[in-house]
Amino acid sequence: MAFALVFPGQGSQSVGMMDGYGNSPIIRDVFAEASEALGEDLWQMASEGPAERLALTVNTQPLMLTAGVAAYRAWLAAGGSKPALVAGHSLGEYSALVAAGALVFADAVPLVRFRAQAMQEAVPEGEGAMAALMGLDIDEVRAACAEAAQGDVVGAANLNAPGQIVIAGVKAAVERAMKVASEKGAKRAVLLPVSAPFHCALMKPAAERLHERLATVKIARPEIDVLNNVDVAIQYAPEKIRDALVRQASSPVRWIESVTEMAARGIGRVIECGPGKVLAAMTRRISKDVEGGSLHDAASLEQILAEMKAE
Repeated sequence: MAFALVFPGQGSQSVGMMDGYGNSPIIRDVFAEASEALGEDLWQMASEGPAERLALTVNTQPLMLTAGVAAYRAWLAAGGSKPALVAGHSLGEYSALVAAGALVFADAVPLVRFRAQAMQEAVPEGEGAMAALMGLDIDEVRAACAEAAQGDVVGAANLNAPGQIVIAGVKAAVERAMKVASEKGAKRAVLLPVSAPFHCALMKPAAERLHERLATVKIARPEIDVLNNVDVAIQYAPEKIRDALVRQASSPVRWIESVTEMAARGIGRVIECGPGKVLAAMTRRISKDVEGGSLHDAASLEQILAEMKAE
C-alpha cells in the first residue's frame, strides 16, 4: 500500500512533546542540530517549557519543524521506508521539504523562525484574530465571511476537515463572522488562542519579507514528491517551490483537498510525523479510503512499522 508522511504545524506543540521517544539518540541529535543552527537550546524548551514559551510563534515554528524532522529520521532509522509522497499543514510543509531533501535542515530552522517573526509583526497585536467554525461547509463559511466583512479582511484560512474550518482576519470582522456563522447553523464558533491571523490577506507583508529571505536560501529538486498547501500541487523546480511558500503565508491551507488528492494518487495510508494526532484524525474525517496514523512516540512508530511489514 502506497503511503504518505505528513507533518503538523502550530497547535500540536506541548511541554514534553518528544518524551514518548525516550532517550532516542536520533531525536536528540536532530534537536542538537537545530539548537546549533538557532543558537538556542530547543530540547530544553521542548522538555521543560513552560507552555506559554512554546506557544510563542517564534518558538513554536522552529520547535515543530524540528519535532517533525526528528520523527521522520527516527522512522528511517527504525527501518521505515521512504514515502511515496510528503505534505505538511502550514508550517509542516517546511518539515516535508526537509524530509524530501529540498531544504537543508540547518537552513530551514532559522528560516522558519524568520517566517514566524515576519508573520507576528505583520499585524499589530490584538488587531487580528482566528476562529474555528464547526458544522458548516466551505460555501457556508465563505458566505458568512462575505456578509460579515463590511470592508474588512476575513476569510477561510484553514480548510481542515469537513465541518471544521478556521477563519482569519481583522478581529472585529472575525467576531462578526462568528455571529453570522452561528445564525447559519454552525454548531460551534470559537476564537482561537493565536498571536496573529495566519493564512489571510493580512499576512501579505510577511509574505513579501519571506520572498526576500527565501531568495537567499538554497532549495534543491525534491527527492520525494511534496504536495503543497497553496495549490494542492507537486512542484519540482526550486523557483516554483519558493513561490508556493511565499503565497502560502497569506493563502488558505487547503488540507481537505490535499488528503483527497493523496487518495486520488493511490495513497492508502497517511501517517502523521511528529507530536500529536491532529492530522491523523483529520485524515479519517476527510476520506474513508485512506487510513490515518501517527508517529507521536516510539510505541506508535513500532506499531505502524509492524502493521506495514505485515501487509
